Amino acid sequence: MPEETETFEAELSVDQVKECMMELPDNARTILSLYLLEGYDHEEISQILNITNSTSRSQYARARKKLQDKIKEKIELTQV
Repeated sequence: MPEETETFEAELSVDQVKECMMELPDNARTILSLYLLEGYDHEEISQILNITNSTSRSQYARARKKLQDKIKEKIELTQV
């Protein structure tokens, strides 16, 4: 199943995206970092964090949504 992607008109700096990530709860930030930045798959993440594969996937999906929402907020603030 392909993942949905959203595009944003405004650009944020890497530091601004990092700020958004730092605002996430620890578990959400950990899952995102392992998957997006470190390149681990969900099976590996589930072993590292001692959670099920499905838990890794669902936590990643929620974390990604939270990050998207925070980025949207940041964009809206910079456009005002």
